[in-house]
Amino acid sequence: MDKRIVITIGRQLGSGGREIGKKLAEHFQVPFFDKELIVLAAKESGLCTEFFEKADEKATDSFSYAFTMGFPFLGSVSPYQDFLSNDTLFQIQSDTIRSLASQGSCVMVGRCADYILREDTACLNLFVHSSIENRVKRIVKSHNLSEDDAADYIAKTDKKRETFYNYYSNKEWGVASTYHFSIDSDLLGIDKTVDMIACFIKEKMQNI
Repeated sequence: MDKRIVITIGRQLGSGGREIGKKLAEHFQVPFFDKELIVLAAKESGLCTEFFEKADEKATDSFSYAFTMGFPFLGSVSPYQDFLSNDTLFQIQSDTIRSLASQGSCVMVGRCADYILREDTACLNLFVHSSIENRVKRIVKSHNLSEDDAADYIAKTDKKRETFYNYYSNKEWGVASTYHFSIDSDLLGIDKTVDMIACFIKEKMQNI
């Protein structure tokens, strides 16, 4: 890309949002970040990735959180000196997201990246959703679950994501007005949805 653009993707579980994000990154030949954000945040902070994994897209300001984690610290940080809440971990991850965005074009999935980068004019925010029927089918296949278990897993995960997003932002997760572009991946299928979003991104880049 000649111009820097950061594509953030919010998604319902099973909607294909992560796959779409990965394909967009491949299309534009830019870095893709999902769980990688956790690894990078842990590396830059000197903390164990287990902290970030257990706090991932969960909203809480409990200072007792450090006790439930079993103090898996690395480096010189002492659990007796600094009790980490999820809010603190969110701030660390936010710093990582801003740093990556400043370095060049990329695609980021979840973790409130759109809100964290709200002042970045090169940021384009997307949300991917689809019917519960198709989402259940995808999760049954990808996680080897029964349809009932898949539906329950989807409901709990989406609620967790919604709570996390609404807690840390002043917006509403999944509501179209929160994003620049919201699309039902069922309408065109994954690959054609990627093509449509790519066209939208190219138009956006002309105005940056």
